[in-house]
Amino acid sequence: MIGRASGTRTRVLVISGSVGAGHDGAADELISRLAKLGVAADRRDYLDALPPMFRYMLRDGYRLSVGYAPAFFDWLFANLERTGWVQNVAMWLCRQAQRDVLRWVGDHEVVVSTYMLASQTLGQLKEAGAVDATLVTFLTDPAVHRTWVHSAVDHHVTVTEATARMGHLVYRTPMQAVGGLVSTRFADQPDPTHRPRLRAELGLSPDGLVVLLATGSLGMGDVPNVVRSIRSSGVAEVVVLCGRNDRLRKQLAAQPGVVALGWRDDVPELMAAADVLVHNAGGLSLTEALTAGLPAVTYRPIPGHGIANSQILADAGLAPWPQDETELVAAIRQYAGRRGDPSHVVLNQDTAAVVMALLAERGQHAVPGQDSLPA
Repeated sequence: MIGRASGTRTRVLVISGSVGAGHDGAADELISRLAKLGVAADRRDYLDALPPMFRYMLRDGYRLSVGYAPAFFDWLFANLERTGWVQNVAMWLCRQAQRDVLRWVGDHEVVVSTYMLASQTLGQLKEAGAVDATLVTFLTDPAVHRTWVHSAVDHHVTVTEATARMGHLVYRTPMQAVGGLVSTRFADQPDPTHRPRLRAELGLSPDGLVVLLATGSLGMGDVPNVVRSIRSSGVAEVVVLCGRNDRLRKQLAAQPGVVALGWRDDVPELMAAADVLVHNAGGLSLTEALTAGLPAVTYRPIPGHGIANSQILADAGLAPWPQDETELVAAIRQYAGRRGDPSHVVLNQDTAAVVMALLAERGQHAVPGQDSLPA
């Protein structure tokens, strides 16, 4: 929980979920932006509201099932979308978290969820009349899923217009595109000296094509084969973001033409040094690339939400989804170096502005010049 001065009341609560890094990353950025606007926010991890066994299942079971039982993860993802016992179990689990989540909400006026199951629990509480706070869900996935949506949640906000349209069409849920909750460093004009300096530090050629391969915080997916496909074609050198997967980093580090990196804090600079992003999930790294205007290509997405995200990104023209090695190489050649217009994701009003407007609507500390959300 973010610290605050003793005796002061914090009006905003942000609930994330420590499954991967995307949900936490969005929560951290929102809290940082609010702080710059003079608003402190409390922070909670939804998994702390669950019994220990389920905490393990969500955090570690996600990694294990995607890595070792992808067919099961696909089946689980599909059945969470349908009315049936799998969905019923998930909603039961969300009810188990109600007591702690209700205590966290307390007298906060605005509660923002960056994790889908937290949104379900908050929606259940609001539907039952147990909370009066204004609820906001920030969708971290490009593809809307049943667990992201609850009719009692007041506002659903998302990164792109494509996701907002999907919410309207498929789930009959109004959604507002507000841009990505990633560091503003990704939208900054890169220092022209950073690209050659960083390439030299990494041992990359100064002028050749460089692919930045994002594998999420857990280093998941068919990464070695994707690296092999790119390198065997000779189309580009590869920098792999292995996240916290040290085993993957060591496995790839010895390969010629491959730079394998662990967890990094200089991703904006790495994106400025690269020519195209190849990703497999459509999560935080993809949003960062969209914000930076770095062309993105999807390849061999992870099961479940990775495949769903890939489809909507391809349909919206935000990231092509080649189906084989030949198409991958062609996409890299076509998109590399074509820095895009980030206006489709970087909008004037972001989630922090939404929260400020909602605080103003609740009748205290009105923000001059801050428009309210449309009814």
